Amino acid sequence: MLSNHAKQRLQQRAIHPLLVDLLYRYGREQRQSGSTILFFDKRSRKHVRKALEDVIKRFDKLSDVYLIEANDSSTTVTVGHRLRRFKNK
Repeated sequence: MLSNHAKQRLQQRAIHPLLVDLLYRYGREQRQSGSTILFFDKRSRKHVRKALEDVIKRFDKLSDVYLIEANDSSTTVTVGHRLRRFKNK
């Protein structure tokens, strides 16, 4: 379930909704401050490529996305492009 804010950010940041689905299916989860961040790390990118190798040709260019999900409601709060690495805690 996407919040209105997340839907707006998808549109503003030109992130295809398919990438949100892929994040939920293959993305790495990291809990942080009452929310969960899902993002593509090296391992999850490999799984996506293997599963969709014939379908996704430009995946590496598009896979710098992340989403933040509220832990209490599983609502996606926002999405964006990763410009730097997430710190492991």
